[in-house]
Amino acid sequence: MTPLDSSSSAGELSMEDNNSNGHRHTAATKKRSHAASTFSDKEAEHHKNNGGEGDAEVWDNFTDSFRQVQSVLDRNRVLIQQVNENHQSKIHENMVKNVALIQEINGNISKVVALYSDLSTNFSSVFHQRNDAKNDDVEGGDMQA
Repeated sequence: MTPLDSSSSAGELSMEDNNSNGHRHTAATKKRSHAASTFSDKEAEHHKNNGGEGDAEVWDNFTDSFRQVQSVLDRNRVLIQQVNENHQSKIHENMVKNVALIQEINGNISKVVALYSDLSTNFSSVFHQRNDAKNDDVEGGDMQA
């Protein structure tokens, strides 16, 4: 699922503003996720320009992971809206469809957990590698003195 463009976001925002069943939170969430995506792009570009090749690769990996997470979360948002609509309709067939939709939501939550786990592991590895490299540089400098 790809993020919505600004024209469809504006349409959804106006629909959500007229809806009194709590969808305003969704509009705020979209704004935050777009801002976070923009920030991570700018941050990654800054580190690419000011760091070494390894920094660019690390930031690209983090940015890609966060985009994957956001994509799954966006998909879940759509699925949850569909589940709510099906539930409100009280039509038997729609309620039956909710079983599969909820199973997909649960699977997507597992994907997000795995993606964040990988992000945490990758971040920790990069941190420890850099820390070890700094320690090696300091130890090497002390030996020469």
